Amino acid sequence: MHSSFARAVIKFMVAKISQSSSESSWVRFAAAVVATLLAAPALAQEGATKIDAADTAFMIAATALVLMMTLPGLALFYSGMVRKKNVLATMAQSLIATALVSLLWIGVAYSLAFSGDGAYIGDASRALLSGIGLDTVSPFAKTIPEILFMIYQMTFAVITCALVAGSVAERMKFSAFMLFCALWLFIVYVPSAHWVWGGGFLQKMGLLDFAGGTVVHINAGVAGLVCALVLGNRVGFGRENLSPFDLSLAVVGTGLLWVGWFGFNGGSALAANSRAVFAIVATHLAACAGALVWSGLEWVQRGKPSVLGVISGAVAGLGTITPASGYVLPWHGVVIGLVAGGVCYWFCAVAKHKFRYDDTLDVFGVHGVGGVMGTLFAGIFATRAITASGSDPGVAGLLEGDPHQLLVQAIGVLVTIAWCVIGTWATLKIVSLITTLRVNSDDEREGLDIALHGEALHQ
Repeated sequence: MHSSFARAVIKFMVAKISQSSSESSWVRFAAAVVATLLAAPALAQEGATKIDAADTAFMIAATALVLMMTLPGLALFYSGMVRKKNVLATMAQSLIATALVSLLWIGVAYSLAFSGDGAYIGDASRALLSGIGLDTVSPFAKTIPEILFMIYQMTFAVITCALVAGSVAERMKFSAFMLFCALWLFIVYVPSAHWVWGGGFLQKMGLLDFAGGTVVHINAGVAGLVCALVLGNRVGFGRENLSPFDLSLAVVGTGLLWVGWFGFNGGSALAANSRAVFAIVATHLAACAGALVWSGLEWVQRGKPSVLGVISGAVAGLGTITPASGYVLPWHGVVIGLVAGGVCYWFCAVAKHKFRYDDTLDVFGVHGVGGVMGTLFAGIFATRAITASGSDPGVAGLLEGDPHQLLVQAIGVLVTIAWCVIGTWATLKIVSLITTLRVNSDDEREGLDIALHGEALHQ
């Protein structure tokens, strides 16, 4: 009733102003501005449904957990695996990605990803959070405030950009990384998020991606590989000792990522319900299985299981289960984690050295490869027992007799990879026209902490 009354008042005011000055264009313009400003509260009430307190509380917690995955989780995880002279610079990349992407997301990126009905991109109707009020809900999450859905999705954009930094750690200029994040967000991430989650053509095609196998992990992994190839290998790669400075930091970071992933995958149910719990259980089991397989393979091949292997296997399991987590049974999570531990280990321990590409922190080998496998696994293991809801019969995967879903998943993987390769290369070319992409060899040998930030860890 309030919104109807407001609209009636606005129409009356605008009509009177226009009638009184039909010859004056600036008055008509002023009338339009007044109408827009006064209409905002009315827009904020349109389409409102009952917001559920439990769902809202759950999603606030999930949002905090996913933000924690970048700060301090990813910052510690990455900085513990680089050399001492680059620890602060590596942390700084996670910090700046969080600050920069958050502001760009609120500005217009969220609107382009999650508003409008375009097949390939959204519109600017939610730019600067326009039209979002206390009771506004998104069509993609109807039981929580839209502003909560917005900030939850923001944390996904933040960590995706921050993940890419792992492939170019110890050699990319800080200014170049900032420019890369700002451009790549709009060129690659936003369109992909709209296609898969925001009503775009892949979502309408029926692609299953519960929490970001395509949008987050394939994009981050493939972008990382393209960046690593364009920038070239670190000085001394394959010849010098490039061992991690402090794996204890990486272990702490892994723990924060592991717990945060409960918000990442569980929160993608967008409600405090059973599907969220099933996603959390599958996620945890996949991480456990991945850790055991990776360390077991090291034990067999090298005679000793490394701490780095355990945490790498856990993250491989977490990344691979992500797109399938809300569609599969817990035992499927175990199988997915077992496969992830083995395949990702081969890409990181064998393929990277065989083909001599310097993916510093194995973003492609873990997240890119894991994202591809997980997206395909969703088309294999999806079960109606989990995906069915109310009158919706749910989606069945290959194991339940529907090979079509696996085909859809494969198309989604190929489209995501192709767009990410093209978009990442274009982003790097644009950045290179503004500034050089990597530091010079002297700065690289000195360390990026001193060269880029004028700071260093205490001796």
